This record gives sequence, structure tokens and C-alpha cells, in this order.
Amino acid sequence: MKSGRLLNAFLLLLVASFLFTSTGFALEVDHKLPDYRKTSGVSGSVKSIGSDTLNNLMTYWFEGFRALYPSVKVEIEGKGSSTAPPSLIQSTSQFGPMSRAMKSKEVDAFEKKFGYKPAVIRVAVDALAVFVHKDNPIESISLKQLDAIFSKNRKSGYAKDIRTWGDLGLTGTWANKPISLYGRNSASGTYGYFKDVALFKGDYKDSVKEQPGSSAVVQGIATDKYAIGYSGVGYKTADVRIVPLSVDTGDTAYDANAENAYSGDYPLARFLYVYLNKNPNTNLEPLRAEFVKYVLSKQGQQIVIKDGFYPVSNMLAEQDKVALNIR
Repeated sequence: MKSGRLLNAFLLLLVASFLFTSTGFALEVDHKLPDYRKTSGVSGSVKSIGSDTLNNLMTYWFEGFRALYPSVKVEIEGKGSSTAPPSLIQSTSQFGPMSRAMKSKEVDAFEKKFGYKPAVIRVAVDALAVFVHKDNPIESISLKQLDAIFSKNRKSGYAKDIRTWGDLGLTGTWANKPISLYGRNSASGTYGYFKDVALFKGDYKDSVKEQPGSSAVVQGIATDKYAIGYSGVGYKTADVRIVPLSVDTGDTAYDANAENAYSGDYPLARFLYVYLNKNPNTNLEPLRAEFVKYVLSKQGQQIVIKDGFYPVSNMLAEQDKVALNIR
């Protein structure tokens, strides 16, 4: 799968940085990541516009950063990944968090304006989760079934449309209950990623209840017993459960957890990104440079775990810092 290919190139680098124990997989930050150390000369104002999935992470990171640099002023808007590229192009933001990679047309528009491509750092790994109500007994779902549930095209080749829970094999009172669909709006990178991978680039059904944010998707499912929807794994609550996913019906289904995301076995694993405007011939000013160092430090990646996502390795962090000429 596309998501597996994205992560597999870095698999050994990532997994070697985390701790396996006799009782299973223990998620920790890479011990090689540097501790962040406060420096002087950091002040000013910054704005972040982009991904709702990353909204909480950006907030937590800036809270930690401002505890070290109280004079720094921060504004955060999380209205969807598609709002990040135009904001960077128009210079109305300094950071553009995205839950998907920039599309080629977005990169081209940026390069047309500035003469160089946008810079990017990989800040976390996410397992895009499929949620159902906590009382739903469904054991697993395949990507092809997700396509038949959410898409009007069924480009995966699944034999029939799926509209009731009985179509997925549930019996008793569940059998004839229509499936209630929840998703993100088209400004969302999560919307686009799910469309590309789970819907095989097909079109969403008109019956999908589009929500403005990740938490709104989960809240809707929590109050709708027959609902299904998708959101970043970090938005899970006690009122919903995450369904294990397989690529095809009958294949092994994998839980949305760190081990399966890093291995590429979980079919909806992805990187989360922060884009920024950096002229390759100049260095970042102290405020943005230090924030990047903070995000890619032990402290910054501990916040990733706290927010329910999965941290990146020191190897990946160093690659991205070198690309930005950050020491």
C-alpha cells in the first residue's frame, strides 16, 4: 500500500530507536534525540495555519516553547491541511502543519511565488483510525470494505455496495441497521488521505456527514450507535472503539498502534508534517529555528506520545534538521 511504502524506507531506522520488551512493544522517545536547551535571542510573533489533526500538537508544542520564551506570541488556526499552502504562499503564516504531503500543484504554486520549494519536517507518525461506537461488535474491516462503505464508485472492485451493518456480517438487532457515515470536510488532509488510500481515489458518498474537525468526528460517532468514521488515532475517547484493519477481506487485520504503524502493517499509517518557507540560501531566524529544534527534541517528541501519536526517530529528525541547516 502507499502508506506502507512511505514508512518502510525508514522502518529499520525507526524501530531500532524504540524499545521492545518481553511483554511487547513499549513506546518511548528515541534516547538519541537531544534534550532541548534554552538559548538567548528568541522573540517575536508566529502564526500556524493548517491541519486540524495537528491542532492539539501545535498547541502543546507552543505551550512548552512559550514556557521557555514567554515573550513569544503565537496564533494557531486548525482549519484543515489545504489551508496551509496558501497561507505560506501569502506569508500570513510561518508554519503550515499538514496531515498529508503537499500536492505537486501546491508545491508548484509555492515555487512559482518564491523560486524555491517549501521546506518540511516530519514531526510525528499517525495511524489514521476507523472508529465505531463503543458498543459495536464488529471485529475487523478491510480497505476494500471501507471503500464500499464510504465511496459511491467502489474503485477497489468490491462486489457490492455496503449500507447496513448486516452487509458486514453483523447479526441480530444490528443486521438491518443502516451505517451512519462520518468524515472530514474537503479542506482536511485527513479527508484527502482517506480518499486516496481507503477509497482508492474514488468519490465519497453524499450521505457522509462532513465534520469541521477530528474531535467532531469522534464526538458524532460517540452519540450515534450505528456510526462509523475516521480520524487521527490521538482523538480516541472512551465512547468509541478503533476497528482493526486489513488490506483485503480475509487478510490479517492489524490494530492501529505504534508497532503496526512503524512496520507498515497497519494500512492507514502516515507521517504528519510541518511545512515552512525557508530560502535555501539563508538560515531560519532564531524563533523558527528554535521551535523546530524543540519539536524534534526529546521534550517535543514526548508531547507527541502524550497527544496519542507516535514519535519520530533521531535519524529522521537529524535528516530534517540538516536539510534546514539547523544545528
